[in-house]
Amino acid sequence: MGIRRLAALALLALLVACAEPLPPARTAYAGQWFADKMRLEITTDGYVSYERRSEHGKTTINAPIQEFVGDDFTVGFGPFRTRFVVSKPPRLGMRTSRNIKSGDSF
Repeated sequence: MGIRRLAALALLALLVACAEPLPPARTAYAGQWFADKMRLEITTDGYVSYERRSEHGKTTINAPIQEFVGDDFTVGFGPFRTRFVVSKPPRLGMRTSRNIKSGDSF
């Protein structure tokens, strides 16, 4: 295994280890959402996997949730962060779409 691959795996392990479980009041955020050319997954252990495809390429985010700010949440590691803006917070059992990240509807 090459040194770069080993370093990448070590960094990935560090990122996963930094995730903290979702607080009890935020467990409704856990789940998978799909939209046209987009996918969002939030795990109960506080990790986010986001992918968006466009004609200009692909945006991928795989990182822990750093904090909740109101209904929004910030994802990233250190200075590399992005905020997911939530217009309507999820509720347990909720099946309707809601806007998350750049006005995309899930």
